[in-house]
Amino acid sequence: MNKNDKGVIMDNLKKVGLTALAGSLAAVSAHAAEMTVSGATVLTYTSEDTSETTGNPYGMKTNIGFTASGDVNGYTVSYMQTSVDQFAGMSSARLSVDMGDMGTIAFDQGSGSGLATIDDKTPTAAEEIWDGLDGTTVGGLVGAAGNTGVFNYINTFSGLTLNAAGRKGSGAANSDGSSSGSGGSAMDFALTGAGDMLGLDGLAWGVGYGTADAGEQQNLAGAEDADTHATIFANYSFGPATFGMQKSSIDYGANGTASEATDAWGLAVNVNDDISVSYGERDVEYGNASGAHVTENGEGIAIAYTMGSMKIAGNRNEVSNNDGTTGSNDQMTEIALSFAF
Repeated sequence: MNKNDKGVIMDNLKKVGLTALAGSLAAVSAHAAEMTVSGATVLTYTSEDTSETTGNPYGMKTNIGFTASGDVNGYTVSYMQTSVDQFAGMSSARLSVDMGDMGTIAFDQGSGSGLATIDDKTPTAAEEIWDGLDGTTVGGLVGAAGNTGVFNYINTFSGLTLNAAGRKGSGAANSDGSSSGSGGSAMDFALTGAGDMLGLDGLAWGVGYGTADAGEQQNLAGAEDADTHATIFANYSFGPATFGMQKSSIDYGANGTASEATDAWGLAVNVNDDISVSYGERDVEYGNASGAHVTENGEGIAIAYTMGSMKIAGNRNEVSNNDGTTGSNDQMTEIALSFAF
């Protein structure tokens, strides 16, 4: 065999090898997921009321979000994970499978599912009117299944969007083993729609309901029935303004636990393309089984200025009869400077 023949053979072998390699790479890339990274940094100044020690009023939080999406056997599979406070740990994660017309099914570890997605839909320019106040982060806010360790199903039918959630056992977060937390199973759903279905442009509305069993603690707590959560809201946008109202209720199955009935409203106005302001009020009536009912009264005002990826927002919230305790008051003022990247 002469040198020229050897060169031809080697060239052919190289072509075959490169073709096989290209084919294998194509097969791999067909299943590869596209990864995106986003984040935001928030610098805050917070002032508490005179009954609390503010200490150092300055703080900073950094959010980093990772999102991956790709085609797996004809379905779009996506995963998201968000870390907060300078990589202190994972705060939320979600694995979703988009099945097209059959809807999307997901496993949620903190991103938001079911009834919890509409727990407070009153309009605001910044934070909710209960944000930062003592004891009110759970008072009057609905969500039976919660956002952790739940299966989530989402689909849209004739303009109506169903967002349903369910969990087995407690809502404690766990990795690849079972959760040892106490508590029973729960399910809930949110059904939302727009006003164009009724000939009312600018209207957005929603209803939701859910139940949570007492589980292992049922006999110890003296529970007779499951906890029930319900809510209904409507927001109407007209010109630069949006007005909204919401009614919610939580009826606890455990004997002696006060029920909660919430009435809230909010008005947000876009002054121009960069500035928005809002004001809202919220009353939560605690129905004590063995005493007088107590109504918590809260209100909040907020303003936000947005310039590109930078936003400056401020809000002042205050409440009386906080968390259903007569005479307990609280106030909070916060200014936040955020950068998205």
